Amino acid sequence: MPRTSKANVLGHASLALAATVLLLLSLAHSGDATRPSPTGRATLSPLMRLRGGSSAPKMTRSASQQELSRPDVSRPGPSGKDAKKEKIWQLTKGYKPVDKESIQRSVVHHVEHTLAADRYNFDDRTAYNAVALSVRDHLVESLRDTKSHYVKEDPKRVYYLSLEFLMGRSLLNALMNLDLEKPYRAALEEIGYHLEDMVDQEKDAALGNGGLGRLAACFLDSMATLNLPAWGYGIRYEHGMFEQRIKDGIQVEFPDTWLTHGNPWEIQRLDITYPVTFYGSEKVMAVAYDTPIPGYDTLNTNSLRLWSAMPDQDIDLGKFNEGDYNKALAARQRALEISQVLYPNDNNWAGKELRLKQQYFFVSATLQDMIKTFLTAKPGRSMEELPSKVAVQLNDTHPSIGVAELMRLLIDCHGLGWSAAWAIVQKVFAYTNHTVLPEALEKWPVALMQSLLPRIQEIIFEINRRWLNEVKETMGDKGEMMGKLSIIEGEGDHKMVRMANLAIVGSYKVNGVAAIHADIVKADVFPHFVEYYKRKGINDKFIGVTNGVTCRRWMAQCNPSLSALITKCLGSDKWVKDLALLEGLRKFSDDDKVLDDLMKSKHENKERLAKYIKETMNIDVDSDTMFDIQVKRIHEYKRQLLNVLQIIHRYNTIKSMSPDQRKNVVKRTCFIGGKAAAGYFVAKKIIALANAVGSVINNDPDTKDFLKLIFIPNYKVSNAQVIIPANDISEHISTAGTEASGTSNMKFVMNGGIIIGTDDGANIEIKEHVGEENIFIFGAKNEEIPEATRRMKEGAAWDGRLSKVFSTIRSGKFGNPVDFEPVLNSIENGADRYLLAHDFASYLECQDRVDKAFQDKKSWAKKCLNAVAGMGFFSTDRTIQEYADNIWGCKPCPRPDPRA
Repeated sequence: MPRTSKANVLGHASLALAATVLLLLSLAHSGDATRPSPTGRATLSPLMRLRGGSSAPKMTRSASQQELSRPDVSRPGPSGKDAKKEKIWQLTKGYKPVDKESIQRSVVHHVEHTLAADRYNFDDRTAYNAVALSVRDHLVESLRDTKSHYVKEDPKRVYYLSLEFLMGRSLLNALMNLDLEKPYRAALEEIGYHLEDMVDQEKDAALGNGGLGRLAACFLDSMATLNLPAWGYGIRYEHGMFEQRIKDGIQVEFPDTWLTHGNPWEIQRLDITYPVTFYGSEKVMAVAYDTPIPGYDTLNTNSLRLWSAMPDQDIDLGKFNEGDYNKALAARQRALEISQVLYPNDNNWAGKELRLKQQYFFVSATLQDMIKTFLTAKPGRSMEELPSKVAVQLNDTHPSIGVAELMRLLIDCHGLGWSAAWAIVQKVFAYTNHTVLPEALEKWPVALMQSLLPRIQEIIFEINRRWLNEVKETMGDKGEMMGKLSIIEGEGDHKMVRMANLAIVGSYKVNGVAAIHADIVKADVFPHFVEYYKRKGINDKFIGVTNGVTCRRWMAQCNPSLSALITKCLGSDKWVKDLALLEGLRKFSDDDKVLDDLMKSKHENKERLAKYIKETMNIDVDSDTMFDIQVKRIHEYKRQLLNVLQIIHRYNTIKSMSPDQRKNVVKRTCFIGGKAAAGYFVAKKIIALANAVGSVINNDPDTKDFLKLIFIPNYKVSNAQVIIPANDISEHISTAGTEASGTSNMKFVMNGGIIIGTDDGANIEIKEHVGEENIFIFGAKNEEIPEATRRMKEGAAWDGRLSKVFSTIRSGKFGNPVDFEPVLNSIENGADRYLLAHDFASYLECQDRVDKAFQDKKSWAKKCLNAVAGMGFFSTDRTIQEYADNIWGCKPCPRPDPRA
């Protein structure tokens, strides 16, 4: 008996009723134009053309398009033992169609056959999973064809190793990059579902915490878009760092269980596993999970390969049968711990051991995978060819243990001698430094390394011995120089392995991530290394590559109204792939219509954020106020505390005004968000103070209409895409010389906001590109920091307004002042390491300039437009191109168009 018709998808018991409803829906939609995509893409992408898509609301495929064959470099011959494979190729040679009904069939197929749900009645979560699986089908086609092309061409490949990949949600990103948003939106609406509801069902992939992970995610997007044969490698964490909730004003950490309902985007690869050994004999298996990463406006799709830990032996059956269940499962438990949680608290020995386990686990699996790919691409090739075919990028020090692990693999597993192996290693690795703070340069106790990774510690000792001999030959037997350049620090039981030093010695390039950061790395962080390599005649080992962000997610997806305006002004959406075209917006800086439309877009985004705050926090926000936003990881050097202190000053000032004076106040809503590490006591106290201050001023009848402070809990990618487009101003106020780059500053300006910031990180280059008149800078500059620090330690007088703020806190205005003493003590009595007291007066003066400028609406709109126009440099497409040209030596490997 034939199955019931497609109309049953509508979820009604009666077939006749379902058909009627479908007919009514079809009639209702027949005259509607398809909603525009965020970019307003005018032409079909290569993938859409392959699949026979059309820009018209109704998608059809011509006969010639239906007959278009997928490429297959390993297609067998038609006779003999390969006849069976030929039949398989014939069955799979075409691409999945993307006409409306085909999409609907695909979604419903996954509802019933993959998810085993009721095809007559399925909820939004089931619908989301089915839609995601349907989209993934297209990604898998593209991924397989891309991999086949790479195998055929054998290009130099990039392996990007990062402990974090803060991917955010995938559905809208995949649809946009595949150019399938319009057809999927239309197909879903006809069967009673809305794409926005599907997007809201997706949980953020909890694979990162802050800028490091978000940068890595942006890099993956650009690598695919630029057709580079480059894959990301990391850990498939079962739980994120934590879900942040605020209870009684205090951060409370809850498990971030992002995989509760599964992850439809990943592909478990049980056929790709590698052994990783701990304690010299305990083996753990690394199992691969691949997530396709589609490029924008290209046929290429790369992958993010994440490793999950599994026991080599699932259960000790002997112990189990003896009734010793804990010991029977102990090895399994130790294995599963490795990929359970991002950044376990390392305030104790067990936490340190687990972090080191995580780093070695994913690095070892990745390098084994890299060598296998290299060797199978051309059987019989020599290991000496490895540097010509692979580049391994270490994203910060976390994966730097790879230098020693690749030595182990080459020597112990592939039979190379030390000198030959070391020559290969030094031509394979490149290291990105992301910090200038000495405490952020990872070090591991030698005792821990010897216990957990005895062979790796042996290799590190030998690397260091040979390295110091080289240093002695070049620099002479200088005790201080030898001590600074040594990979091993300390004596006796206090010996530590300096992972940054290991990364430098084992890499052919070391890069900073902003112009000022690259200078600081050379002058302050690693000056002895720079001197050594200069003596060796190597002057280009340390370079700078300024970070960027992908405008696909951070403009086109999260800010469709601004993106549509840019596309209208520039005449096409080519800027989404060539951000330098934003420069063309400058000619509209005196166009009143464009400026009005820009401010309408901004207000629309502010209303969206106000709605989010009302729904999630039950706080009313006036979208006509200035939105002042600071969202990032909570850390003393990022100076969220400075922001809170100036808000208290602002509150004191408004509170002291008469009603008539308050009429002249620029109304402001301040938003702060970000997580403090679970063991970071002072950072958690800063969050508590921010919430306490907000609780008072938001409810004070004298001030609540003029000033609000809202701490947004659980800052992540998905709510960042609501928060960032709403900014009027954003705060990037780290002490000069402490922020390597920052990338949120770029996102805020790309979305039409203005920066309040210090001369630090990428702020300096943003100022150069947008113009000094379109950014507000304050505070000590990097070269002034030593003198300012000396003066503050010697007891330089504070600004009286800051003293009053401290008095207000200690008066009990915001709760028990004892709770906030650790925060105040971090500044008082010469302890002001990050110069909050020094920069306070300059910061208040800067805020006054902002208030004055904001009152001239047309001039402010012009600033915003010119700021956006200046952001073309800060695309990760440009960043990745620089990596490819100046570090990796990697060329694009685009898939050929099968129609050619």
